Amino acid sequence: MQKVEEQLAHLTRTVEDLSDVVAAQASEIELLTRRVVLLMEREAQREADAGSHIYGGPEKPPHY
Repeated sequence: MQKVEEQLAHLTRTVEDLSDVVAAQASEIELLTRRVVLLMEREAQREADAGSHIYGGPEKPPHY
């Protein structure tokens, strides 16, 4: 009976440790997801701005 109680205590501790790890990973995933969304929005804005570029350089525009 004592061995079963020891195993149960060990398993309970392992589950608690794993729960802490999962909670930390969930927080990190949430942070990284927000960052990816921000980067995607920035890139979309950059692409939109590039489409409205006014030519002003010394080279000929591509349609010549």
